[in-house]
Amino acid sequence: MTFIIYTLLLFLGFASFYPFWNATVVSFNSGTDTMQGGVTFWPREFSLDNYEVVFRDSRLLNGFLISVLRTVAGTSSAVLATAIFAYGMSKRELMGRNAYMVVCVITMYFGGGLIPTFLLIRELGLMDSFWVMIVPGLISVWNMIIFRTFFLGLPAGLEESAKLDGCSSWGILFRIVLPLSGPVIATLALFTAVYHWNDWFTPGIYISKIDLLPIQTKLQQILSSNIMSEQMSQMDSAAKSHMDRMKTVTTKSLSMATMIVATVPILCVYPFVQKYFVKGVLIGSLKE
Repeated sequence: MTFIIYTLLLFLGFASFYPFWNATVVSFNSGTDTMQGGVTFWPREFSLDNYEVVFRDSRLLNGFLISVLRTVAGTSSAVLATAIFAYGMSKRELMGRNAYMVVCVITMYFGGGLIPTFLLIRELGLMDSFWVMIVPGLISVWNMIIFRTFFLGLPAGLEESAKLDGCSSWGILFRIVLPLSGPVIATLALFTAVYHWNDWFTPGIYISKIDLLPIQTKLQQILSSNIMSEQMSQMDSAAKSHMDRMKTVTTKSLSMATMIVATVPILCVYPFVQKYFVKGVLIGSLKE
């Protein structure tokens, strides 16, 4: 029985990992050779031309920079805003706290839809702006509930002693509460960072300026339409002259290389915060 379980787990692990491995193999294989099929576990005709095109295309590099800036700014601002909101909601002396909580929970199940949201974003003047990827996602109700539950589990004596020492509410939050919330902050920061890094839909709807599009949106455009010729025509002159010698790059091989470049950075973050996952989520969801 144990052998069957281990075999099943091994199969599931292989089935989950193989698509990423195959995409990596294709990205390092000659595009023209890939079109013949049969490239599975190892590059049949090793080539770095796909990555050379990606890193020579100024538009893709600019998209990568936008993704990094969005992830850093969006994650830090969202975690801070959500923590402040949750800290206020955790105060039992807050008048109407239950009513506020009901309103927050309703937003988790019901929304205005895409058209009202689009009109709201337009009226706020966030169209074609970097902040349209940051401001609408500042507060996450789910993350707020986790923060709030954790804050409610902290000993009341901590805040009482700090108040006796003359510490303000802001001082209590930033000097006592948040430093004790490391596991929860790390876990929710990772969840938020993954959302910001992978989100291509928001900029695809609200941003028309190519210079503001993150690499995920540009990757989606590559995958959804055959724009290889457009990619080549809009490259700088240095890349164009080099592309004349690279006849092995195809749309599929270029899209796989772009996908790997867009995926690896966020994967590198996981090992550093993985130890906080179970501890952070359990502490934030259970009250002793």
